[in-house]
Amino acid sequence: MTGPQIDQLIQLLAKLPGLGPRSARRAALHLIGRKEALLRPLAEAMRQAADSVAPCGTCGNLDSVEPCSICRDGRRDDGAICVVEGVGDLWALERAAIFRGRYHVLGGTLSALDGIGPEDLNIGGLIARAADPKVKEVILATNATVDGQTTAHYLAERLQDCGVMVSGLAHGVPVGGELDYLDDGTLATALGSRRPV
Repeated sequence: MTGPQIDQLIQLLAKLPGLGPRSARRAALHLIGRKEALLRPLAEAMRQAADSVAPCGTCGNLDSVEPCSICRDGRRDDGAICVVEGVGDLWALERAAIFRGRYHVLGGTLSALDGIGPEDLNIGGLIARAADPKVKEVILATNATVDGQTTAHYLAERLQDCGVMVSGLAHGVPVGGELDYLDDGTLATALGSRRPV
């Protein structure tokens, strides 16, 4: 029904998160229908990104400069490092504009089922950075999943000898959340983490 170039475009688009075969077909048709306005600029932007974007050697963020723009920012607090699982988590925190310290991207979580051990993550780099006398706190901002919490516990143990305060994100009822709509795990965590008002 279609040529091999279109099939390849659809197959590649279908590998993107959130796009299945149908969405990929619609996206491909949309791109092809707007070749000059969308398809060619997208192809050029992807080529440039493939050629110039790489992980930062310090924190693991993606950027086209080394070190990345966050690591180069002299206005940031060198005393706090926020540890995240992936670059998407770093970008989410930056989008919220609530943290002005440094970041460290692990590149995933520990997972016995997936065969991911400490040597597969950027843990050595974190320990080396935490040993710097300027660093006073390491914030473990891993996801509230089994693997995320396992990783946080492992990191807390490894960071004990670095002489830094180790903290984690609070978990519980989200701002604007209604109890009736929350899952049991969130409710249990929120109740267990209660504090005086």
